[in-house]
Amino acid sequence: MSDDILAKYCSPTIVGIKTGSMFTYCFESDSDKKENIRRLNKSLSGKGLRVVPLRQTDNKTLIYVFRPSKLKKDLTSDTAQQLLKQFGYRSNACSQCIARLVNRINETDSFPHEVGLFLGYPPEDVCGFIENKAANYKCCGFWKVYGDEHKALKTFEKYKKCTKLCCSLIAKGCSVEQLAVSC
Repeated sequence: MSDDILAKYCSPTIVGIKTGSMFTYCFESDSDKKENIRRLNKSLSGKGLRVVPLRQTDNKTLIYVFRPSKLKKDLTSDTAQQLLKQFGYRSNACSQCIARLVNRINETDSFPHEVGLFLGYPPEDVCGFIENKAANYKCCGFWKVYGDEHKALKTFEKYKKCTKLCCSLIAKGCSVEQLAVSC
């Protein structure tokens, strides 16, 4: 997996301004997938990042890149805890929540809407999305906004600028490991 792919889909997470990012990647083989994920975890774990495969279909793998320290904080909010409990999450430990998310992703054709909590979306927006069945949102960018529209728009712009800058730096020869911020 190339650094330009990671920069394109995960820059805000890599630089520490977002909890997590997800993207689908086509590996050449299962051994290629395992080697790439192992290599990424080895090079990025010291910067507080983890890479986990969530779902495999044919040669496509849904990849989750995240910061465990941020995820732990995000999942302990009262709103997040209530929402997770509704969907059968029995613990707020990151590893157990990710294991439950993997089960939820793989047991249904539709995507579990609580996934927004794992990506750092505001819990009120995740709840709003579920309650409104993806309708009646105030604005849409990286997610559908039901709460603080002004704050979300500023965040969307920050994510866009971050991605543009990181992709530019990767094109000039920087590596993802060099861009990754320790948090």
